[in-house]
Amino acid sequence: MNSFEDVLNWADNLIFNQTGKNLSEVQKKILESTWQGKKYWQIAEELHCSESDVKKKAAKLWKKFRKDLGEDLNKSNFRYKVEKKYRVSQVSSSGDCLLQEIDINICGQFIQNIKDTQARSPSSLDTPQNKNKSPIINLKDAPKLTCNSHHTSEISTLKQWILESNIHLITIYGLSGIGKSALILKLVEEINTEFDYIIWKTLDDAPQLSTLKTELKKCFSKSQTTPLSTIIDNFNTYRCLVILDDVENIFQSGELAGNYLPGYKNYSRFFEQIATSSHQSCLILISWEKPREIAILETENHPIKTLHLKRLEKAEATKILAAKVKELTDEENWSELISIYQGHPTWLNIIAATIKEFYNGRVSQFLAEQNEIYLGDLELILESHFERLSPLEKKVTYWLATQNESVNICQRPVNSELSKSDFLDAMKSLCRRSLIEKKELENQSVFYLNPVFKQYIITQHK
Repeated sequence: MNSFEDVLNWADNLIFNQTGKNLSEVQKKILESTWQGKKYWQIAEELHCSESDVKKKAAKLWKKFRKDLGEDLNKSNFRYKVEKKYRVSQVSSSGDCLLQEIDINICGQFIQNIKDTQARSPSSLDTPQNKNKSPIINLKDAPKLTCNSHHTSEISTLKQWILESNIHLITIYGLSGIGKSALILKLVEEINTEFDYIIWKTLDDAPQLSTLKTELKKCFSKSQTTPLSTIIDNFNTYRCLVILDDVENIFQSGELAGNYLPGYKNYSRFFEQIATSSHQSCLILISWEKPREIAILETENHPIKTLHLKRLEKAEATKILAAKVKELTDEENWSELISIYQGHPTWLNIIAATIKEFYNGRVSQFLAEQNEIYLGDLELILESHFERLSPLEKKVTYWLATQNESVNICQRPVNSELSKSDFLDAMKSLCRRSLIEKKELENQSVFYLNPVFKQYIITQHK
């Protein structure tokens, strides 16, 4: 199946074998439009009928295809299911497939080391016989981690988004050290065979968009006889997973969250293009803060998702401390330690090292002497977040640090020059930086400063 015509022929044969009839023109139009990523209402407009009528006809089609493509088949994953089945059939019908060895260290040191077991020409990937057989994986920019990801439930969510719902753009944001990169490395380990290309790029040095595109196209072109001209062309022709790490580096410090550096606004248009174009690939953004335009795109029902990575579940956080079982004692006090340090894996590791060094691993002794949250080496980490805040956000954090209880959004600092608009903008931005938490209390939403960050504000910026 090298084109949609092949898909149409396959579908027509399948329907004929089941019913003795060929696909109708309406059914063909539904399949073609679904393949192009169109919504039911758009298909209805093209067919000059109601959306409900299109949905009913489409549902009958998916039902007929499920025996061949799987019981979970639906409009969102139809194209992916067909392409995946084609990929499998090609490999199984070919006695001579291209083999590659991928070295993966489960502890997190995820080093890509592709070794061809046979000589291959530069054009091997883009020939019909070899297309989609073995992934081309480039993880040289990925961080070298020393521990597993403990965000286990999020792995399942990401798999569903990427493999079943064909989400084009995923933003993963959260505090530094919360485990964003470790999560994606674990994800790549589990789903790498589903892609033609997997590429990890860091924006640590804030490359211009033109530079990033050139680097990505080089990664693609190494295995193509005739390199495709744009990233979108590659995303459409092949199933690609591209990860952009350290995205916060193209945002400006001292401004509200997600504001681009001068000369970097074209990244916003690039992300929007990825989200709104028709293709079969996925771009993952890893960042300390959520880009502003993502919130707008989410309201427009584009195939995009956002994952706010937060504290670990108690059971997962306990595993971090259990790994230090020879260093820490008083297991009955671990829950309190996890609660104080917000289930944050990096913070827990740093504090555990302090307890080992000064309290001989006695968690109870460390907690007994605490009149306030001890920060120690966490101050350097928290400072890097504080330095990114705008003057407006700093005003609000100073005020929040003085509040003993969570605040209602209708409240705002008394005797300040903050307007309602300024206050809301600052609160929204602090949420996008993961520095403010929200909870439901008596049928209303209330907000509070992250307790560890609050202690930093109190001690360092009185």
